[in-house]
Amino acid sequence: MSKSWLTLIASPLVFFSLISSAQAWDQGIYLTQYVLEKPDRLDTLIREAKATGINTFVIDHDYYSSHYAPAIAKVKAAGIKDIARIVVFSDGGNAKQIHSQAHWEEKLKFANEAIKAGADAIQLDYIRYSSKEPANPQHAKDVYQIIKWFKEKINAQHVPMEIDIFGEVSYYPSMHIGQDIKMFADSVDGVNPMVYPSHFWPYQKYSAEPYKTINHSLHALEKQFNENAPFKVHAFIEAANYHYLKKTSNAEKQKYLLQEIRAVEDTKGVSGWYVWSANNVYDNLFLVLKNNKTKSADLPKTETAQK
Repeated sequence: MSKSWLTLIASPLVFFSLISSAQAWDQGIYLTQYVLEKPDRLDTLIREAKATGINTFVIDHDYYSSHYAPAIAKVKAAGIKDIARIVVFSDGGNAKQIHSQAHWEEKLKFANEAIKAGADAIQLDYIRYSSKEPANPQHAKDVYQIIKWFKEKINAQHVPMEIDIFGEVSYYPSMHIGQDIKMFADSVDGVNPMVYPSHFWPYQKYSAEPYKTINHSLHALEKQFNENAPFKVHAFIEAANYHYLKKTSNAEKQKYLLQEIRAVEDTKGVSGWYVWSANNVYDNLFLVLKNNKTKSADLPKTETAQK
């Protein structure tokens, strides 16, 4: 969605509803800022993305660098959307961080710089308490206030804001980390449930059924809103089951990935998927997309795909 088009929207409510009702299909991969700023590796990822229908890069912005903006410009010039990922509270926040507006302001600076570089959206990750915190219903209320604060600042620049949530939050609120998607619904433009099969417990059961695990989780999220979530939903899926990385062949990893993708494709109301690989290794994903018919991404060749 172009910034010039967005300036025509007078009401924040209209802006919100237009983002929420968008039907574009996105296929994305996660990149660290370190990989983004490695020209040869970035060129390879862009080439493979264009060959396989990947239309979105979720890119960390977590340190200041003169190489960041030029690298983002290269991504944008290739016709790939840039979702800037900002880690708000590293590994979850403690009470002191959560209530520190000075800490929020520091993270907002990264978001602002990403927007200046051309980010199509800001993605907030680790927007939560630490999972080691005792259960407390106040946690979600605290996180909600932070999310509202960020959204006001980010939307004021005509850029949508999305958040990442634990996979379990697709089913019910978490009073430990303070994530309650029904509470947050009016203050996000997009939600990305991290429905990694290997992260559900017991992982031996859920990672053995990647399609079922992801499909059920996404349906549970939609069910919380009577199949009509008021925000865009992108599922974060994993490039491989990290519990069995050394014991799994590439063929098995590709089968796992394909089942994850099918699970997202078969869920009504979802706008696409982002694949997570901590080391940004996506060879198996590219092979899956080249060798199997999957839902086509809406490549941003025109403004239409982003409206």
